[in-house]
Amino acid sequence: MSAAKTSRVRNPWSANDEARLSDLYPNTPMPELIKIFSRPHWSIYNKAYSLGIKRSAEYLSSEHACRLRRDNNPGAASRFKKGQASWNKGKSFTAGGRSAETQFKAGTLNGNAALLLQPVGAERITKDGIRQRKIRDDGPPHRRWKSAHMILWEEVNGPVPHGHIVVFCDKNAANIEISNLELITRAENMRRNTIHRYPSELKETIRQLGKLKKAISEASNEKQDD
Repeated sequence: MSAAKTSRVRNPWSANDEARLSDLYPNTPMPELIKIFSRPHWSIYNKAYSLGIKRSAEYLSSEHACRLRRDNNPGAASRFKKGQASWNKGKSFTAGGRSAETQFKAGTLNGNAALLLQPVGAERITKDGIRQRKIRDDGPPHRRWKSAHMILWEEVNGPVPHGHIVVFCDKNAANIEISNLELITRAENMRRNTIHRYPSELKETIRQLGKLKKAISEASNEKQDD
C-alpha cells in the first residue's frame, strides 16, 4: 500500500478505548487525553459527544475548563461603571492633516467611479456582442441599461409580452434593423439553441421533424375527441 493511501487509513475507536474514555473524560484535562489516546482533540471531543459523555461539574468549575465563571467575575475592575462617561463624550472628531481636502463630498463621484459613470443615452457593447443603451440613472445597475434591439422592437411593436424575447433573424447582433428582429417565446429560443451547433441542412431537418411530430400529436388529439 502506498504512503498516500496509508495516510488516509482511519484509526477506529476500539471498545476498550471507548470504555477508557468514558472513565477518563469527565475529569481529565484535554492535553492528557491527547497523550493517552494519541488522537487530536477534535477526535476525542467527537467521540465523547457520540457516546454521550460529559465533563463533570467539578471539572467545569476547575481552572482546566478555562471558563469565565460568574462567581469569580473576571474583568470587573476594567469595565465601565454605571454613570461613568468616556473621555471623548461630547467632543467632535476633527481629522488632521489634509484629510478634509480629500474627503468625498455628498453627491459627487471621483476616480474610477466618475470614469465609469455614463449619461442616459450612452451605449456600450456587452461581452456577448449585444449593444445596450442607458435608459436611467436610478435603480439597480442591471436595470439602467437595455438592449438597443429591444428598444427598437418596442418602439415599433409595443412592449415585449411576458415569456418572449426578441432575437436576430440572421444571428448577427450588430445588424439592428427592425426587419432583422423576430419575437419568439423563451421555449422556442431554447429549442433553437439546442440545434444551433449543427450544420444548416441538419438544423432544417430537425425543425421539420419537430413540426411533423407536432402535427401528428394534434391529429391524435383530434381523433381522441371524436
